[in-house]
Amino acid sequence: MQTIGTTTTYHGTEHRYLKGHPVRVIAVIKGAAAPDYDPDADGAYLTDDEDVARAGGVTAADRVEVQPWIEREGRFSFVSSDPRAIDLACFAHLAR
Repeated sequence: MQTIGTTTTYHGTEHRYLKGHPVRVIAVIKGAAAPDYDPDADGAYLTDDEDVARAGGVTAADRVEVQPWIEREGRFSFVSSDPRAIDLACFAHLAR
């Protein structure tokens, strides 16, 4: 399954400015939504689908780095956000 580069919709509440907007996944941050997350852990920031697969795929404990679509400019933003994976439409099934 392709993760990096996937375009989906944000449905969470943490990043209110993204709600209902299309976003593009640019990285997976393994375990970053877990309370015991260690930001200094090696291998937590993944930008390649093969690395994501080797790390067990995307889980409910992960965050993803996304870029929002800027409609009026016809491009994705240079600025990114790091919502929980389960707040994206393509990973909503992980919340169950």
